[in-house]
Amino acid sequence: MAKGKNKKILFFIDEFGTAGVSDLYFGGVIALAKDTGRLDKCFSDQLEASANEIHAVNMDDQYLKDLMRRFKQSASQEHFILINRAVSIRQGAAPIIYAQGLIETVKVGLKLFREEVLKSEHINNVEIIIDINQHNTHRDFESEISREQSEDRKLNPVKHIARIDSAASRMLQIADIVAYSRKFIINRELNAEQLKRDYGIHTK
Repeated sequence: MAKGKNKKILFFIDEFGTAGVSDLYFGGVIALAKDTGRLDKCFSDQLEASANEIHAVNMDDQYLKDLMRRFKQSASQEHFILINRAVSIRQGAAPIIYAQGLIETVKVGLKLFREEVLKSEHINNVEIIIDINQHNTHRDFESEISREQSEDRKLNPVKHIARIDSAASRMLQIADIVAYSRKFIINRELNAEQLKRDYGIHTK
């Protein structure tokens, strides 16, 4: 099926940890643009009417688990991918580490999306949407992304990287929880298989 070849794909990405300071994990939500409104509503419907920004590190872990379990049950898993990626690079300037981690996450996430959602090798017109911070607005980040895009054909589908405040996007808030979910594996509360089965989160 080649339905994703020319249709816009949105890849929302946030992080848990700090580049250059601690271990870094990225969380992502990947979906066709036409499906993101439905996913946003599925998530928002699980929240209290008065809920403001969902920021995982400030919330109770059990609340987050229950929230993501309800979200998984309410949204069709066949139309989107949730991915948690541990960043392998640890040395260097923080904006470079952040850029490399983002690139790793994008490549692995798009491969999963091709295989499990599109069922096709063809993918194009991808927009990356990230939570704006001091690392992804740094000129070294920009230079590293540009260099990788010019050298790695796997990044050819990426047409634009947008930086926004996660407070304005429930989809980025889902990505934040997905990034944070690595904590449950680190603390041995869950393993990768349980995270995938119960919450639909792929760990890579």
